Amino acid sequence: MEPPAARSAIEIDRTIRPSGIVIQPDIPLCQTDLPLDWYQEEFKSYAEEYLALPDRKPETVLPWMDSYIHAALEKIGSELMLLAHYYMGGEIVKLVERYGGHIADSYQLARQAVLHPERKIFVESAVHFMAEAIALLAGPDQQVYITNPKSGCTMEMMAKGFMVEPVFEWLQGRYGDDLVVVAYMNTSGRLKALAGQSGGAVCTSSNAGAIVRWAREKGRRIFFVPDEHLGRNVAAQVGIPTDRIFLWPGGHEGAELSAESPPSQKLSELDRAELILWGSFCGVHTVFKPEHIAYWRERGYGVVVHPECPKEVVDLADASGSTSFLWKHVLDASSGSRIAVGTEGHFVRNLREQAGQRGITVAHLADVPLPGLGSQECGCATMSRNDPPHLVAMLDLIHKDQAPDLNRVLPGDMVDEVSGWRERLDPESRAEVAAQARLALERMIEITEAARPARR
Repeated sequence: MEPPAARSAIEIDRTIRPSGIVIQPDIPLCQTDLPLDWYQEEFKSYAEEYLALPDRKPETVLPWMDSYIHAALEKIGSELMLLAHYYMGGEIVKLVERYGGHIADSYQLARQAVLHPERKIFVESAVHFMAEAIALLAGPDQQVYITNPKSGCTMEMMAKGFMVEPVFEWLQGRYGDDLVVVAYMNTSGRLKALAGQSGGAVCTSSNAGAIVRWAREKGRRIFFVPDEHLGRNVAAQVGIPTDRIFLWPGGHEGAELSAESPPSQKLSELDRAELILWGSFCGVHTVFKPEHIAYWRERGYGVVVHPECPKEVVDLADASGSTSFLWKHVLDASSGSRIAVGTEGHFVRNLREQAGQRGITVAHLADVPLPGLGSQECGCATMSRNDPPHLVAMLDLIHKDQAPDLNRVLPGDMVDEVSGWRERLDPESRAEVAAQARLALERMIEITEAARPARR
C-alpha cells in the first residue's frame, strides 16, 4: 500500500463532502436491533456481542466497535473506502463517517471506484443495487462488498430481471430499434444491461430529466424502468404529454401480461406512447399526499420533496430533487426558514439536526396529526438492515482475510432479500451483463457531466 503522501493526485476528488453529522454523547443510537437469526452464520458471534451490550449509547457501542474496526483500518489502510447512502437507518451514516467513510446519493456512490482507482476494497452500507453499480464500474483489481446482502429495495423487488426481461423482449419485437431503455439506478445490473443493449442509459433522480431529454431528442420510444412516479414527473419536466404515456403494470402482474398481447383497446395507447413506464414504486415516497402539503403550508412552511413522490405532490411542492439536492437546498436556506421535507425519515432526521445548527427548522412532511394520515416518518426499512454488527463483522473478516463470498458483489448477482439466497451468473454471462450495463452507466455519466455547466 502506498503511504498517503505518495498517492495519486486523484485524491483531491471532491464529489463527496463531509456531511457534518456527529454522534452526540448520551443519546442512544437510533437503530432497531435485528433478531439474531437475521444474521448470516459468519456474523452471528459479532451480533451476539452487540446484542449483549447493556445499552445503545455511544459510550457503550463505540468502544466495542473500535476494538474491531481500528485494527481492520490499520491493516487495510488507504486501500479501503467505506460508503453509505443518505437513507441509511439509525446512526450508521454517522458511524461510517466516524471511521473515515463517506455518505452520498446513488449517483455519487456509483462513481467512486472510477474516481478512486487507488482504492481496492469498497465496503458499502446501503442496498444491493447501489453496491452492484460500483461493482459494474470497478476495475479488475477492485473488490466491492455489501455489509448485508439482504438489504434490498422495494422498488427493485417489483422490477426483477425475470419480470422485466420478457416485457422488454415483447416490446422490442414490436418496435425493434425504435425502443430504448432508460434504467433507473434502482435496478439490478441485469436491467441496466438492457439499457446498454438498446443504446439507452441509466439515470438517477438527480439526472433523470437530462437522460430522458437525451433519449427523446433521438426520436426513440422510451421504456422507463422503474419507477412510475419519477417517470411521470420527468415526463412533465421534459414536455411529454400525458396521453403519450403508457403504464405497464409492475411486479408479477407486469411479467404475466407479456405472455400474451395487451387487450386490443390498450394496443393503440401503447403504439401512441412516447414513454412506457414500468409500474413499480417506492413505498417510502408514496405515503405523501396533497393534504400533508396543505397542513405545513398553513403553518408557514416551505415544502420540498423527492421526485419519487406522486406527481400531484411534486406539482404542489416548492421544489423537488434528489437526496443531494434536498440536503443542499435546505442547508442553503436562510436562518429562520421553516421547511417540510418529503422523503425518507432517517434522512430527514439527520437533516433536521444539521439545519437546526443553522437556525433552520425542518419537519418531516408526513408527520402530521390529521385523521386518516397519522403521524409518521417512514424510513427505508430494507436499507436499515445494515447495522453496527454488520459493519463490524464485515471489516473484521476482511481484516482476517475471511470475507464471506456472500457479501462480495459481482455484476449480475441476484439476491433474494428475505432468504439471502443468491444467483450468480457464470463468468461469460457476467462479463456480458457487465459490459452492457457499464455502457449504460458510462453514457449516464457522460450526459450528466456534459450538462453540468448549463446548470451552474
